[in-house]
Amino acid sequence: MLGAGAIGAYVGACLNRGGADVTLIARGEHLRAMVERGVRVHSSRGNFEVRPAATSEIEAITDADAVVLGLKAYSLPLLAPRIGELLRPGAVVIAAQNGIPWWYFQGLSGALAGRVIESVDPGGVVSLSIVGERVVGCVVYCSTEIVEPGVIRHIEGTRFSIGRPGGGPDDTCRAISEAFVAGGLKCPVDDDLRPQIWLKLVGNAAFNPITTVTRATLGGLAASPHAVALVQQVMQECAAVAAALGIELPVSLERRLEAGLAVGDHRTSMLQDWMAGKPLEIDCMTGAVAEIADMTGVPVPTVRALHELTKSVEELRDASARRA
Repeated sequence: MLGAGAIGAYVGACLNRGGADVTLIARGEHLRAMVERGVRVHSSRGNFEVRPAATSEIEAITDADAVVLGLKAYSLPLLAPRIGELLRPGAVVIAAQNGIPWWYFQGLSGALAGRVIESVDPGGVVSLSIVGERVVGCVVYCSTEIVEPGVIRHIEGTRFSIGRPGGGPDDTCRAISEAFVAGGLKCPVDDDLRPQIWLKLVGNAAFNPITTVTRATLGGLAASPHAVALVQQVMQECAAVAAALGIELPVSLERRLEAGLAVGDHRTSMLQDWMAGKPLEIDCMTGAVAEIADMTGVPVPTVRALHELTKSVEELRDASARRA
C-alpha cells in the first residue's frame, strides 16, 4: 500500500485482516505509530486492530504482486518513474485515487484514444512509467480519517470498484476482488469503470472545492441554498462533459447530491488538507474536467471559476503562513 494515509491504512488493515500479506508505506508520526502499535480501526461495522508490516521505503514494492496507490494525484508524476522501475514482471498497480486518472484515455478507440491529460499526467510521465497493461483502475466509495497517528475512523462506505482500462474482467481483477472481499470490503469488477469514475467525480468536483472555500462540512452545505445551487451547477457541467464522452451516469444528479449532503458532519478530504496546510488535490478534479471540456468543446464556466477560486484560497493560505 503506497501512501497509507486515511484510506490507504484502512484498506491495508482490511486486506491484512482478510489474510493478505500487506506492507504499508507511509511516513512521519503516522508511520511510527503503525510500526510500534499497528493499525487500529474504529468503525460502526466493528473495531479491529492488525499489525501489517510498515515502512517508509518505496523499495518495498519490489516483490509485490499488486501495488495499491493511496497517494494524492499530484504526488504521482514525481514518483511514477521510480514505481515503474521497481515493479516486478507481472505486477499490477491499483490506482485508488481521486478525480480523472492518468490512464483514462488508454484502452479506448476514437479521436481521443491515448490522449494525455496534462492536469494529472504532465508531459505523459506517468503513462510512460506505468503502462496500461499494468493498470487496474479503482473507484473508491469510502470515507475515513486519521483521528491520531495509527488510528483510523471509518465513517462510511466499503465499495472499491475495479476494472481494466481496456475493459473486461480477467484473472488478476478477480483475485484482487477476492482479497478485498475477504477483508470485509465490496469490490465489484466492472467491464467499463468510466461511468463510475464520472459518478464519483461529479460529486467530488463540486463538494470538495466548495466545502474548502466555505469551510463547511458536507451536511453543513444544506443550510445555504446558494451553496447547494452552486453544487448543482458544477455537477451539471461535469455531467455534460461526461455525456460528450459518451458516458451515461448510473445515478441521477439529484440522487448524487442527496447522497453527498446526507454524509452529514464530515469534512471532505480537501477541506481536511486545507486545514492541515497541505497541497490541495484540485487539478485532477476541476482542472481535469476543464481540460477535457476543451477537448470536447463543452462550456464549463462554473467549473473553471471554482477551480480558480480554490487555487486562490490555497495560495492565500500559503502566503499567510509564510508571513507568520
